[in-house]
Amino acid sequence: MSRILKIASVASEVAPFSKTGGLADVARSLPKAVNRLGHQVIVITPLYNRVINKQKYKLKEIFQNIQLMVGGKTIAVNYWQGYLMEGLPVYFVENKEYFGKKQDIYGLANDNARFYLFDVAVLRLLELLEFKPDIIHCHDWQTGLIPQLLNSQFKKSAVLRGARTVFTIHNLIFQFGHNWWQTPADKKDFGTKKLPDLTNPDLEYVNFAKRAILQANIINTVSEQYREEIMTRHFGQDLHRILRNRIDRLFGIINGIDHFDYNPSNDDSLFTKYDWRSAIVGKANNKAYLQEKLGLQVDRDMPLLCATSRITFQKGFSLIMEIMGWLLKRDVQIVILGDGDSQYINQLKAWRKKYPRRLAVLSYKKNLKLESLIYAASDCLLLPSHHEPCGINQLIAMRYGCVPIVRNVGGLNDTVNNFNPRTNRGTGFVFNNFTAIALYTAIIRALENYHHQSSWAGLLKRGMKTASSWKIPAKKYINLYRRALK
Repeated sequence: MSRILKIASVASEVAPFSKTGGLADVARSLPKAVNRLGHQVIVITPLYNRVINKQKYKLKEIFQNIQLMVGGKTIAVNYWQGYLMEGLPVYFVENKEYFGKKQDIYGLANDNARFYLFDVAVLRLLELLEFKPDIIHCHDWQTGLIPQLLNSQFKKSAVLRGARTVFTIHNLIFQFGHNWWQTPADKKDFGTKKLPDLTNPDLEYVNFAKRAILQANIINTVSEQYREEIMTRHFGQDLHRILRNRIDRLFGIINGIDHFDYNPSNDDSLFTKYDWRSAIVGKANNKAYLQEKLGLQVDRDMPLLCATSRITFQKGFSLIMEIMGWLLKRDVQIVILGDGDSQYINQLKAWRKKYPRRLAVLSYKKNLKLESLIYAASDCLLLPSHHEPCGINQLIAMRYGCVPIVRNVGGLNDTVNNFNPRTNRGTGFVFNNFTAIALYTAIIRALENYHHQSSWAGLLKRGMKTASSWKIPAKKYINLYRRALK
């Protein structure tokens, strides 16, 4: 029998404590799935004082006023402990100056300094806990200095001596606390120099993701197709060359979702609970309830489309904006749940004023609890991404019988099969070109098929029965961890 592994999973956001996107879902669900497979896992994340309610989650302080040496400066942190589930502790790094001033998790001028502190604090915590990890799983750029720190500042640590690192790229466009493409040529980080001091302005140009790619034992990304895409100039975000150089340790593992957390048969936020057998009636009841709640025309037979992602160019909102006028003139309703670029949001709100019975626009931060109800009520999910490492939304949508309309890119290609009415196979509607007309054609295909009740019922039920749990991906990660140890 293979030995039990000790794994420290490190991420800048972990649901339900903090969340801006799919990273938080992965950082919650994957450790739970690995834990269920019998391995010893702990999770480490920042304590955002204006986001995370210590009382609500029953957090307890375990270490106070621990002095850290970070880039030539001594900084004090506290550590708190809570639980993701029984037997799976989650630890929080507290420093009110770095993680307690604003409600925004990211987008501060000193983001690199903040997460440099966090990465040092993670390794010091492992020493304090005397938790000797086999694997430190680093999620996305915010954790990207950990492999380098292991090889430098913490090189002689008795606790960390045997640790190996796995760096997961969740979205390569995010490489450090600022836009990589806006970095002046003379400030570009090649990833080989010593880290600047904490007070040095050049620290904000350090490319965390690049340094992790260069120094981690194993690199992976969150779908097999995205792994291939990021080694090309078109998708590689200026890191395609170093990724190709490390192709022997670059892997793709598709994300899953937690079937315990996302289950329409026991989801208390729904008006009517249902499973795949009762989905048609259950979804109709939820649709009528949501329509009334949001001030839309109550009509169980009217197709309801939703979009539940960040409202950004990456998620295809430039295309959605182009066709919104055409869509709203049809017999269709649209619910948008998300936050993001103000130009798109202002445009959506203008459409909302013009078509108040057809369109609802909701902030994700203020309406988080409505997310699964929206999937349960909606007939189709719009996710026409420009690029998509994996995508969690389409997996959750299918679980609730909401049929995805997606572009053939990244993880969307790996998780949604194009519907063929002749063979009655497929789980969604897939298009290729990143153009408004291609998206509109896919939506029209979906709306036409929606009115063929028997084939539509089969389509949404196939999606609901699709095996997209974390069980299989978690086993693949275990194999990746063992490969890192070799």
